Amino acid sequence: MTRAVGRFAPSTTGPAHPGTLLAGLLCWLDARSRAARVVLRLEDLDPERCRPEYARAFVDDLAWLGLDWDAVVLQSEARPRHEAALDRLAAAGLLYPCGCSRTAVRAAGQPAPDGGFRYPGTCRARALPAGGWRGCGEPLRLRLEPGLVEIRDESGADLSLDPGAAFGDPVAVRRDGAVAYRLASVVDDAAEGVNRIVRGRDLALTTAPQVALQRVLGLPTPVYRHHLLLLEDHGGKLAKFHGAVGAAELRARYTAAELCGFLAHAAGLRPDASPAPPAELLANFTWNRVPPTDRVVRWQNRSLTLDPARSTTPAQRDVPA
Repeated sequence: MTRAVGRFAPSTTGPAHPGTLLAGLLCWLDARSRAARVVLRLEDLDPERCRPEYARAFVDDLAWLGLDWDAVVLQSEARPRHEAALDRLAAAGLLYPCGCSRTAVRAAGQPAPDGGFRYPGTCRARALPAGGWRGCGEPLRLRLEPGLVEIRDESGADLSLDPGAAFGDPVAVRRDGAVAYRLASVVDDAAEGVNRIVRGRDLALTTAPQVALQRVLGLPTPVYRHHLLLLEDHGGKLAKFHGAVGAAELRARYTAAELCGFLAHAAGLRPDASPAPPAELLANFTWNRVPPTDRVVRWQNRSLTLDPARSTTPAQRDVPA
């Protein structure tokens, strides 16, 4: 049988926060409980927001929590294989330049399922310049053929949709020259042998577009598992818990076992928030113990607390910011 391979792929645009650490813990538990290989991939492609010090801090903070990895990689070092994928897409006639700004896409007024706006296909008929995609000074998009992409989460949730109809043609290369996350991610997953993807349910809507890219490139489709989120209350509206407290503040307040125990309790893996290192959670880990219910968390008086009155199912609340 093929060995399972998972990956945790945080974006290095800021410090780790409780939601990041919960996602890393659940990814690690999923992999280690099935003797799988697991990779820490630091997604650092955004030249404006990603910083080397954030990447270094992620490695240190996850190790402090008690998580280990079979490999640690920087996504920016995989540029050659990203470019090879772009060459294949260009040779197939699937890339085109697009000068449409976000303002122009928003002005077209076609809403997308994620709360943004669908690209209306304004530049779809354009061809690459004579110098190919490398000689193009504009962002590049990928022509997607229409059609339903049928895909289910491992939990049974139906994630099927028509990516082109829902979102329009995706960006392949950004205005700043960075390869777009979705394209780089599917290329890296295939290269690293990833066949299990465990991540927060806020990314569930990206699944069908990623599968569409996998099929265009002839790459295998992993098993997807999406889990609950930690949320915070912003004036009655719930959003992802990522702005209130970072890893430095958490480490100043908690021991690693104390924070891990809180996260395990929030995820339904322990009846209380008593201290527990990640290795202690392995023996009894099963996804049947992790509810689909998102948990509302507060950071008050330098402490994390769960708000049991505001725990919500995905169908009961807004898509997180």
